[in-house]
Amino acid sequence: MTAAVAEVETIPLSEKIALFLKGYEKDGREKYREKIRRMSIERSVSLVIDFDDLLQFDKTLANVFLEHPREFLEAAAEAVKVVMLTENPDYAREVKEFHARVRRLPENLHVGIRDLRSRHIGKIVSVEGIITKITPVKQQLKKGVFRCLTCGYEVEVEQGERGLVQPTQCPRCKEEGRKSRGFTLVPEKSVFEDVQKFMLQEKPEELPPGQLPRSIEVIVRHDLVDTVRPGDRAVIVGFVMVAEDRRLMRNSPLIFHPYLEAVHVEVSTKENLDVEITPQDEKAILELAKNPDIRERIVNAIAPSIYGYREIKKAIALLLFGGVPKVYPDGVRVRGDIHILLVGDPGTAKSQLLRYAASIAPRGIYTTGKGATAAGLTAAVVREKSTGEFYLEAGALVLADGGVAAIDEFDKMEARDRVSIHEAMEQQTVSIAKAGIVATLNARASILAAANPTFGRYLYNKTIAENIDLPVTILSRFDLIFVIQDRPDKKRDRELAEYVLDFHRGAYPETLESLIEPLLLKKYIAYARRYVKPKLTEEAKKKIVEYYVSMRAKSEAPDAPIAITPRQLEALIRLAEAHAKMALKEVVTEKDAEAAIELMEYFLRNVGVDTATKAIDIDVVMTGKPKSQREKIVFILDLVKEMVRENDGKPVSKEEVISKAAERGIDEHFARRVLEELIKNGELFEAEPGYVMRV
Repeated sequence: MTAAVAEVETIPLSEKIALFLKGYEKDGREKYREKIRRMSIERSVSLVIDFDDLLQFDKTLANVFLEHPREFLEAAAEAVKVVMLTENPDYAREVKEFHARVRRLPENLHVGIRDLRSRHIGKIVSVEGIITKITPVKQQLKKGVFRCLTCGYEVEVEQGERGLVQPTQCPRCKEEGRKSRGFTLVPEKSVFEDVQKFMLQEKPEELPPGQLPRSIEVIVRHDLVDTVRPGDRAVIVGFVMVAEDRRLMRNSPLIFHPYLEAVHVEVSTKENLDVEITPQDEKAILELAKNPDIRERIVNAIAPSIYGYREIKKAIALLLFGGVPKVYPDGVRVRGDIHILLVGDPGTAKSQLLRYAASIAPRGIYTTGKGATAAGLTAAVVREKSTGEFYLEAGALVLADGGVAAIDEFDKMEARDRVSIHEAMEQQTVSIAKAGIVATLNARASILAAANPTFGRYLYNKTIAENIDLPVTILSRFDLIFVIQDRPDKKRDRELAEYVLDFHRGAYPETLESLIEPLLLKKYIAYARRYVKPKLTEEAKKKIVEYYVSMRAKSEAPDAPIAITPRQLEALIRLAEAHAKMALKEVVTEKDAEAAIELMEYFLRNVGVDTATKAIDIDVVMTGKPKSQREKIVFILDLVKEMVRENDGKPVSKEEVISKAAERGIDEHFARRVLEELIKNGELFEAEPGYVMRV
């Protein structure tokens, strides 16, 4: 018998814990008495105890918890009821069972999922991970009331963890010398408890290289059900238990798999971002932010081994910091995350940029379009083979909630899979309704995507929508799109070759010496995302409004294309906020607005341009067709309608339509392509080979 238990034996353990709950004070307040009073107001049945408080109040009591956690928690539940009887007797009598939950265990009880071993069985541990799969809430029978089918006598039986435990015989029938015909369960008189299972998986950033992430099943009961969702990061305090592995062959040795019986669940908030910032780190971060050239240094620290790409690196830096998400009084949520698409020729280091961004982001996930399905990116309902239970499983965008999702080979995704990310990009949620599971998960992640052009190389005489095999509905959701072209240029090629070869020789440029340490930069970004929420100043507002109005003014002429839309206006605000965040500023200045406008101009000049007229036309991105093309398409449609009317409603020859369009200055190849597209879209139909008419 341990000394700790011997000392406690003089006073019942529940009484000693009750003394702690009544007597512990912090900052002159009765911490746990106040919590117990609040429990009756909030209709709660669980009291959360901090281990540090227990240790500070009575080391003996803390030792009892460490050595006999199960007995301690049972006694603590009784103590909560005792204190509640003095604080709110009515509520204490109303609630049949209270629970005590201990959190913030000592460091030696923090165990990684990968490190759980047989020595931990039956012991209490603290495990951290990410929730990937979760079942709906079910009810487990704790105390069954069974009615005799012969005489109607009711028998109460305590239930175990496995299988239904029924009475063997009826006491009344036995007494009267009859044989009972069996029993039936009376659910309305029985005692049930809520139970839910979920899978806790290792966090991607803690995964050893080349290893598959490991998981452990967690069982939660009572008020702990429905406290987590797939994609949440959580710290679980619980007992390590084992269950028999049912998939084993007959006559093989008994093998058991571990699971966690949860005592306390603490969900990490989005702002925590899984990066621990110590007071020393905070001091270094604030010192770094004082540098007048801090933004320049951050941009230089983005993939320093890649030559050039100044604007792209600046945009990636802004994406890592992100804007400020807002919820308006009417409940509408506006995203603060910035989405960027890189389209470029092969061998232009797109993948390297993506990998670097995912590694430096406080919560980053890298995936490729070819290896990702709709379910893998968003969410899926899966069936567990051994139990047959349905689980809701989170995908990459849900796991990257609050961070960055880098998707390479974006154009290689199946069309049906690509559609699934529409909602995640704008509403930042993932909705699922399958196998009776209806849920909405958070996917508040910035998307950094890379894609190769359809024709192998980017063709400047074609629009972005023609160059890349992506629907315009997705293209229009990106705040910035960058085209990376591999064009021969003697001066630039020499500089690039020397830069790459110097890196291979280990002769790094002098600028690399003044770079911010990657770990410090990661913590700097996490700090900015967590604590810095800059607000627009009047000057910044004026600058953005003036730019937006001046760009819209260019579109006022009847034949002018639309240069910019409100979607780009919101992107400008996000970019300006992120630029202010880079220097940990609390306000968005005119300088930040100018930097955002500069990037937007670069995007519009390179991507949002009508290749025929060279005028800025945002419809190239928003609809896939510039105004000049759209007018020609409408003209061809009207021409077919007119020709069919002149032909007494009969179909007209395609070749005749093309020749008449050519008379009006429309390119023959373009007219042929438009006719094919209109037939494909159902605007026209081919009545017989080579002849068309309006639907």
